[in-house]
Amino acid sequence: MSDLNVVSISEAKIPNESFLARHLIDGSWRESADGATFERLSPSHASLVTRASKGGVQDVDAAISAARLAFDKGRWSWTSGKDRATLLLKVADLIDRDRERIALMETLESGKPISQARAEIEGAADIWRFAASLARTLHGESYNSLGNDFLGLVLKEPIGVVSIITPWNFPFLIVSQKLPFALAAGCTAVIKPSEMTPATTVILGELLIEAGLPAGVVNIVLGYGDPVGTAMTADKRVDMVTFTGSTGVGKAIVKAAAGTLKKVSLELGGKNPQVIFPDADLESAVDAVVFGVYFNAGECCNSGSRIIVHEDIAEAFVARIVEVSRKVPFGDPLDPSTKVGAIITPGHQQKIDTYVQEAAKAGADVRLGGAALEVPGLAGQFYQPTVVANVKGHMPIAREEVFGPVLSVLTFKTLDEAIALVNDADYGLSAGVWSENVHTCMEFARRAQAGTVWTNTWMDGFAELPFGGVKESGQGRELGKYGLEEFLEAKTVTMRIGRTRAPWVDPGT
Repeated sequence: MSDLNVVSISEAKIPNESFLARHLIDGSWRESADGATFERLSPSHASLVTRASKGGVQDVDAAISAARLAFDKGRWSWTSGKDRATLLLKVADLIDRDRERIALMETLESGKPISQARAEIEGAADIWRFAASLARTLHGESYNSLGNDFLGLVLKEPIGVVSIITPWNFPFLIVSQKLPFALAAGCTAVIKPSEMTPATTVILGELLIEAGLPAGVVNIVLGYGDPVGTAMTADKRVDMVTFTGSTGVGKAIVKAAAGTLKKVSLELGGKNPQVIFPDADLESAVDAVVFGVYFNAGECCNSGSRIIVHEDIAEAFVARIVEVSRKVPFGDPLDPSTKVGAIITPGHQQKIDTYVQEAAKAGADVRLGGAALEVPGLAGQFYQPTVVANVKGHMPIAREEVFGPVLSVLTFKTLDEAIALVNDADYGLSAGVWSENVHTCMEFARRAQAGTVWTNTWMDGFAELPFGGVKESGQGRELGKYGLEEFLEAKTVTMRIGRTRAPWVDPGT
């Protein structure tokens, strides 16, 4: 461990008082109906950072009732695109104003580096602005090619009440990939953030109120998946559920929603490969691989957690990855120089370590890391940068989502073999290819079973481009114009405008 780049405790101060988080229901902040609460300890500093109301079925019922009434009364759905856009833009400005406060709470609750949190909050504000542009340009279609007697219209209408369930790894960014698009469409919402990271969603609720959003349009219920998430999913007054999280929970949501046949949009797990060919810009590829696996401590659905390297360059490439990995700053997330912070919970850290140890027992070669990381002055949980070579395609570490700073290395000989390894997975969220040959990149992009393919880069994202997966990585899309379409229903209006229709029943008979 001595040859790793470890950032010890910084001089940044943790707030003396914990954050108080309550439910937002029908425009007011409320404690739980039964008075229940829960606490969140910082995964990096082990200090109490949040005290939150613990929601139950009664709280969910009140929130859904408020969202249903607000939608049916047209408090938001009947407003103009201009008015919706104006409010979304105001929220974006307020996010920018409070960026430091939001980033600090996100860092304390999730353990991610403060510099990364700041960048994510900035990116979230940009998404709100992009969604505002969609609110102004939302339109249906008309068909005047149906003959002289007909005019056809396709109206785009908000789907209704949306349950939004978000994860702990990017709590503010992911709610910002869903909520502004739902609002741009005219929907109302009930949000449940992860019980591990509730604070920043509550802060967003404060900003929505300050921006002037009508009561009941957005409601927030804090607590656990059972009972809060379950009730939000099964209630017949909810028209749609959008969820980001594990594939297992996503499948459970589909089952719970099946009773009412409501729409479900899912952004789930990934086991995302990067394929490196010998003709690639290898230094750029090394940097992208290191970034892809350690970003957010690997607790990222887009984590580049497995690389597939041509056998002619595999040994030298892995050696370079190990060398660069030693230089990545791991440690106190409150230090701006830190690039990798804490693991979300002790239980999750144990799960990560189990994957590594079982791979080693099965014959894989742990080239770096493979153990907990001690950070001087901190009582939280951290894991070393870990590189595991000689991985075989059947090993769990090559097929399952480790969700930690752990890289699995496989090798290939031909393009066909590489693509077979890429597609030999239950997941299909993202994939990458590194080659200076545009034909190689294009063939890979067409044949890889993934919702996103990066060529000679990794994890670049834009509000204009859709994001989502295939296979067990989910269904539906976020961001881009597709992100708005998720929250809309198409209604056909067929209008007879002529008087030449022959009677179906002859009136003379």
